[in-house]
Amino acid sequence: MASFKTALGAQELTDKKAGLWRALLAEFFGTMLLNFFGCGAVITQNVVAIALAFGLAVAGAVQGIGHVSGGHINPAVTFGLLAIGKIPVVRALLYVIAQSVGAIAGSAMIRALSPEKMEPFLGLVSLAPGVTPVQGLGVEFFLALILVIVVCGACDGAKPESKGIAPLIIGLAVTVGHIVGVPRTGAGMNPARSLGSSVVMGSFENHWLYWVGPILGGIAGGLIYTHAIGPAKEPELPKNYSSVATEEKELHRLTTRKGTPA
Repeated sequence: MASFKTALGAQELTDKKAGLWRALLAEFFGTMLLNFFGCGAVITQNVVAIALAFGLAVAGAVQGIGHVSGGHINPAVTFGLLAIGKIPVVRALLYVIAQSVGAIAGSAMIRALSPEKMEPFLGLVSLAPGVTPVQGLGVEFFLALILVIVVCGACDGAKPESKGIAPLIIGLAVTVGHIVGVPRTGAGMNPARSLGSSVVMGSFENHWLYWVGPILGGIAGGLIYTHAIGPAKEPELPKNYSSVATEEKELHRLTTRKGTPA
């Protein structure tokens, strides 16, 4: 029963030390920035520029809020980490709500600060001509799959050498995903990001696949890293020769004292 309560995580709602509310604010703010800067770059109509904008926005957000919430800013990442027990259920669900609201706020701000002629270029995701919903689902699945595998690898506690550059590594994974995904699906890669644009622009065509694909891909990525690839192993600690030497000196001292005449 105790393990079930821990997995559910309901106690975090009242535990001030858990920092849940600060984490929710961080996820809201991070996803808001993602949609503002990422979707704001769509006006360039340049795939590389759009990919870099999203990737660098993610890297910046993760660097800024990662110490508070883990820097998920993506329901696919949250569900992926939930599937491998890295985050309790209640926190995961609240994260997704905060991310979704933040994405809507970011898209609303970029639309409010853009002239009407830019409205067709505010990041609304859609399937490219000729791309079927099944193909789009597959693309979104693999975009999230690679992202969550990279997140797990970059944030693996047994790889301290990658801790400092983890935000950049994650941002580059987002960049690669957008280079592949933009010409096909618009590269949702993030259900909250897709929702923000859809709500603000009032269009939900094939919107389901921008949730189902990334979430399934995120879960698969987490499970593959944990159970197939395998997390990094903790480095073996060196033997503490100094403590042994100290014990030997103490033994020698006691032995010498015992053999000394009174």
